[in-house]
Amino acid sequence: MNLKLASVFLLGFYAMGFQAQEKDKKTIEKDKISKKDSLSDKADKGIGSYDTLLKDAKSKKGLFTIHQVKDKIYFEIPNETFGKDLLVVNKISSVPAEINNAGINKGINYENKLIRFYKDVQNKKVWAKTFDPKIEVPKKDNIYQSVKDNYGESIIEGFEIKAFGKDSVAVVQVNDVFNGTSKSFNNLFDNIGMGGSVRTKDSYIEETKAFPQNIVVKAQLTTQVSEGKTSAEKADLTVGTTTNIVLLPEPMVGRFADHRVGYFTTGKQYFSDKQQKVSEKELITRWRLEPREEDVQRYLAGELVEPKKKIVYYIDPATPKQWQQAIIDGVYDWNKAFEKAGFKNVISAKLPDENETDFDVDDVRYSVITYAASSMANAMGPSVVDPRTGEILESDIIWWHNVMTILQSWMRVQTGIIDPQVRGNIFPDEKMANAIRFVSSHEVGHTFGLKHNMGSSFAYSVEDLRSPEFTSKMGGTAPSIMDYARFNYVAQEGDGVKQITPKIGVYDEFAIQWGYRWTGKSTPEAEQSITNAWIEKHQGDPLYFYGEQQGETIDPRSQAEDLGNNAMKAGEYGIANLKKTIPNIINWSTRKGENYDEAKSFYNQVINQWYVYNNHALANVGGLYLTPTVKGDGEKSYQPVPYAIQKEALVFLKKHILTLPEWLFINPLSDIIKPAKTTPKGLIDQSPYNVFREKQAAILYGLMNDNRLLRILEAEFLKEGKASEKIMTTSELFSDLRNFIFAKTQKRKPLTISERMTQKNYIDALIIDVNKFYEKTEKGIFDRMPMVCDFAHDASHHHAIDENKITLYFDGMKRLSEVGSVKRAELIKVRRILQEARYSGDENTRNHYEDMLIRLNTSLKNANN
Repeated sequence: MNLKLASVFLLGFYAMGFQAQEKDKKTIEKDKISKKDSLSDKADKGIGSYDTLLKDAKSKKGLFTIHQVKDKIYFEIPNETFGKDLLVVNKISSVPAEINNAGINKGINYENKLIRFYKDVQNKKVWAKTFDPKIEVPKKDNIYQSVKDNYGESIIEGFEIKAFGKDSVAVVQVNDVFNGTSKSFNNLFDNIGMGGSVRTKDSYIEETKAFPQNIVVKAQLTTQVSEGKTSAEKADLTVGTTTNIVLLPEPMVGRFADHRVGYFTTGKQYFSDKQQKVSEKELITRWRLEPREEDVQRYLAGELVEPKKKIVYYIDPATPKQWQQAIIDGVYDWNKAFEKAGFKNVISAKLPDENETDFDVDDVRYSVITYAASSMANAMGPSVVDPRTGEILESDIIWWHNVMTILQSWMRVQTGIIDPQVRGNIFPDEKMANAIRFVSSHEVGHTFGLKHNMGSSFAYSVEDLRSPEFTSKMGGTAPSIMDYARFNYVAQEGDGVKQITPKIGVYDEFAIQWGYRWTGKSTPEAEQSITNAWIEKHQGDPLYFYGEQQGETIDPRSQAEDLGNNAMKAGEYGIANLKKTIPNIINWSTRKGENYDEAKSFYNQVINQWYVYNNHALANVGGLYLTPTVKGDGEKSYQPVPYAIQKEALVFLKKHILTLPEWLFINPLSDIIKPAKTTPKGLIDQSPYNVFREKQAAILYGLMNDNRLLRILEAEFLKEGKASEKIMTTSELFSDLRNFIFAKTQKRKPLTISERMTQKNYIDALIIDVNKFYEKTEKGIFDRMPMVCDFAHDASHHHAIDENKITLYFDGMKRLSEVGSVKRAELIKVRRILQEARYSGDENTRNHYEDMLIRLNTSLKNANN
């Protein structure tokens, strides 16, 4: 399909408001005759006098003229603005302490809405209507009328016209849509997950601003929420908001997304007479970068040129001075990548100048790296996007003050053994600044439209990560800074590796080139063969592989927090470093006379890192390589993880978590500190005995996960009747685990308390419904590893994890699948082992067997019923 811009129209432009506009034209002509005195002190058919209404007004001219008369706010909307595409952008400007640590902070963009205004003189109204921007249809096609009729606009607000100005310009009062009376323009509390309504008597508009391309309205909105079960346990919360109404630019030429390169997208549906079905595509989100007219020939000849409009990031003046330069450096680091797209000096970052008196961090004319004072440990890089084309209009990075606690934890736990400067509770400014620069670059990458590339780190071999030459040459731990590849935990003492921090890599440079190189074509279709060729040039090269971020990990290549192309080898090196770290926990974190709070937290961080390595290995069992493919590339879309790798993963798990790691849980620390986790109530000491049980149980529940077993069963199903390479089967998986976990039982030897625990966990994992277990426990007993920008994005991006592209769904067959059969068969086999051994071992072992037999008999009896 070849859609020409001249003949393609955003449907909503011609939808329900079309006839109203024609009617308005006649009305305007009539107004010129019948309302010549509209500026006088006379009322006209119920509409007040302009001069009288605005006699004492304080006025500001811009996209609209804003008039304020005491506490009343009026918009004077120019006739040429009616029917134009406008974007309502809502941001948080201030929050109370009660919601500060929930990640709801200054700078958060919580709601955007595409609208148009229409003047209706007959009904004395200005209508605000919203519409779906994803629908496009050529006006000349027959189907145009049907599309227009079936994808119309919807009224979200009707403003009573209070007066007419010169040329019949309408004046409307707008207080209700900004002070919380109406939710049509600003639905704050629903969008931030609090629900409830604004208490209007305690809410107000505090400021307005008018600029040529946008209007800014600031308000303080108050609500009351329940904190407990009684009516007395309520909290009054006031949140500051800034609403921008932005005139959207002429639509830019979009670029169709390709699932082999990771960009956020906005969806489109194209209708035409030539179709046999609707064409559904996605446009990537990106800035409008174009060469100036006088530079086009130089650009097309391969010469670097500066773009028509550069991208400027402002540093929040509230940012501590010692970190400002590191954040700025993280922004400028991307200029090299944009040179691959043919542009130079694309990006700059600066503090606002003293003469920029209009500067406001919440004004959409400015892209701002906002510093949020909070104990929240995170950072994220959202953007405001034109939903019609995917054009990024403005970006905001939210930088929470406590993000440094994550960086400190990662560096100390992962690289403290090879870098003495990151062993203490406080790092030298230079070290912390280097880590801040990395986070800055990662978040800025999101503001260019780049998604996480979780598969990037798989491109490097584990052994290469121990090479000073390799890591220095490649400049980091993965080919993409958009991976969750952290610091180099693989490198060992004596390796001499110095480059341990992630950097912008070759994938990032390619992704920017693919998304931003200007082709000069007038439609996305016209350039698609060009953009495809750019990808084909690197087809099969692991440095350019894109791995989608996953919810449940299916493809073990695309994991968070992992390094290298073999999780088990990387985990062995990581654990070797942790074993050296454990004896140093107190010395590195605690000075004489201090309490052990820092040491307790450090200890817990080490345990969490050990657990992460085990989770990385777990993903390989029943894993499936999911490769983005197209016809003709010779790649396979779905491949079970090779049998040898799955066996290697099981060996790793048996060694490191199905066997008690005494170095981690039974050591001299036990008499002095316990691992402590941070909670809203402060540090809470945890029992090492219980922590190990929970972590081990989580791995066993993961191994018994229905979806994992179904993937293994599907591999068996697809192998039927074929002579192919050896695959993992459910029978072998259970046999391997059973023979290891019950080895001493089969030899009639007494069991230790940790061995009895492992058997209980195994049987429990077989009995309990895995999905219900995760639903009840993942937010409770397990600590999540802290993640920068962990699923934190804005309201504009179509950013949801592409589960449909990366997950095989088995929901419809779980109850009748082989999973129930293999689990029940395994329970029967375990029961037989325990029955034969029930009188062996010491007293504790025999008590354990009797208990397990009762559980098994009860479970199997209930299942039979």
